[in-house]
Amino acid sequence: MSVLLHLVEPAAWRTALDAGALRPPSLAAQGFVHLSTPEQVHLPAARLFPGRRDLVLLVVDPARLADPVRWEAGLPGDPPGMRFPHLHGPLPTSAVVAVVPYRPPTEPVLPRPDDALGRALALTLSVRTRRAAEVRDVPGGVAVLDPAFPCSRDDNRLVLTGPVDAGTVATSAAEVAADAGWPHRAATLARPGAADVAAELSGRGWQVDELLVMARPGTPPAPPARRAEVVDQREVHDLWERSWRRDLPPSEGALDEVVAQLVGREHRNDRVVAVTDLAVREGGRVVSAGQLRVDGATAAFESLNTDPAARGRGHGDAVLAAALDRAADAGCDLVVLEADAADWPRHWYARRGFVPVGSTWEVSAPRR
Repeated sequence: MSVLLHLVEPAAWRTALDAGALRPPSLAAQGFVHLSTPEQVHLPAARLFPGRRDLVLLVVDPARLADPVRWEAGLPGDPPGMRFPHLHGPLPTSAVVAVVPYRPPTEPVLPRPDDALGRALALTLSVRTRRAAEVRDVPGGVAVLDPAFPCSRDDNRLVLTGPVDAGTVATSAAEVAADAGWPHRAATLARPGAADVAAELSGRGWQVDELLVMARPGTPPAPPARRAEVVDQREVHDLWERSWRRDLPPSEGALDEVVAQLVGREHRNDRVVAVTDLAVREGGRVVSAGQLRVDGATAAFESLNTDPAARGRGHGDAVLAAALDRAADAGCDLVVLEADAADWPRHWYARRGFVPVGSTWEVSAPRR
């Protein structure tokens, strides 16, 4: 059996992540959770959520369901003889291998359970869409916008997963930037063939950075000597501020405002996925931290950062190990991350079981 789908409002999915299972009203009223095949999902979408484009599709692996799935009749008006899969029990979040924004008429990309790259992209790219203050259609994908954080390129950029050429990328970025007042023009390219588009943009003077998408099984490693702890995200702000002040180039403009926006944006991730911040202290001060984002059976490890003076003491290993432990406890069978293809951390992650499964390209136009 191929994947099954459940269409849901993002807030209901976020609640389910904390509970470990989705229990929609139909479970109490009718005794089952409505599922669909990819060919059927437009029917309940039109019936229950006409005109909505802010929903998400839960991509369900039937092999991970403990309760029975029965194929039963839908409602009058459905095509004659059509049967829908009904899950007679709650939907475990660990059976959801991907969460994909549903924006008809654009055809959603539904990764298979064994497609590590597809699942990684579904998490890392769709989080940008799901947390955005505004989403606009552009050729090849969407533009995500958040006017509260104009200095954050991560939150004000094109996210392109479909076929598109370099000229169209440049034109779309310029049009959205002019309309939205972006101080930059940036895009993420994530599809086969994107390397050629990135190369052409590089020839036009754009900055191009290849990010390796890396993945490993969700099994926890052997416990390190030092343990990381779960912390309130506000306790990590000082470490982030020190890092960004050290790394941002002078061309970024008013540094205080840029850093304030980069810190201020981070809390929004927990609105759409389950976020845990992990840290190691020295003398009571956070000197190393990382973040785990759980989205069903897939988890992403983000933002590993250690003060330069505290490196070489196993802090990064402690943070990563704690993240992998929590991912396993959440039922995640896959942990993913992105690493700069030209920088040393990719090798550090490789020694800890992460393997490259693909690439994305971050591109930004030169300032005018």
